[in-house]
Amino acid sequence: MPSRPLKGRVRAGPGTGPDEVSKWPNEKKAPGKDMTESTKPTIADIDLIQRILPHRYPFLLVDRVVDIVCPESCTGIKNVTFNEPHFQGHFPGEPVMPGVTIVEAMAQTAAVMVGVHMDLADKVFNVYFMNIDGVKFRRKVVPGDQLKMHVTVKRGGGKVWKFDGRAEVEGELACQAEFTAMMDLTPKS
Repeated sequence: MPSRPLKGRVRAGPGTGPDEVSKWPNEKKAPGKDMTESTKPTIADIDLIQRILPHRYPFLLVDRVVDIVCPESCTGIKNVTFNEPHFQGHFPGEPVMPGVTIVEAMAQTAAVMVGVHMDLADKVFNVYFMNIDGVKFRRKVVPGDQLKMHVTVKRGGGKVWKFDGRAEVEGELACQAEFTAMMDLTPKS
C-alpha cells in the first residue's frame, strides 16, 4: 500500500485496455498530424464535438458521435428534450422536432466525422450545405426520443463531401436524405 492517498480517475468497462486509451474522447490531447486513421478517436463526446463544430446552443444538434470509422461512416446521437426552443412553437400542444433540424443534425454528425478525419479540432472553419436531395420523413420525432443518425460518406476527401443519412428512433426510420456540404477552411481574421 502506498503511504499517501492516490489521486486520479478510475477507468473501467469496455475500451479500458492499454490499446484503447488513445481512443477515449475526453483525453485532452488534440488529434495531431502524426495520428493515423487507426489511432483517431472512434467516439466524440460533447467536448470534442464543440472543439470541432462552430455550432453552439441552441443550434448544436448532436450530443455524441459513436462508431466513427474515418472517412467512411459514423452514428450521431441526439437526445430530444422538451426544453429545446423550437418546441415552443412547433407545435403548441403537440411538440414535434422540425424536419429541417433533423437534416441539420445529420449534417452536424457528418461534420464531426470529417473533423476527426481531417484533424480539425480547435481549428476555425465553417460548414455549408451545397445540396440536399431525396429527403423523406417517415416518423415524428418528439421529446423523450433518442435520435440516432447513421451517416455514410458517398464522396469526399477535400473541401466538398457527399453523404447518405438515415435518422432513426428505436430502429424505426424517421428521416433519410442525401446531402452535400462544403468545408470552408479559409482562415478567419
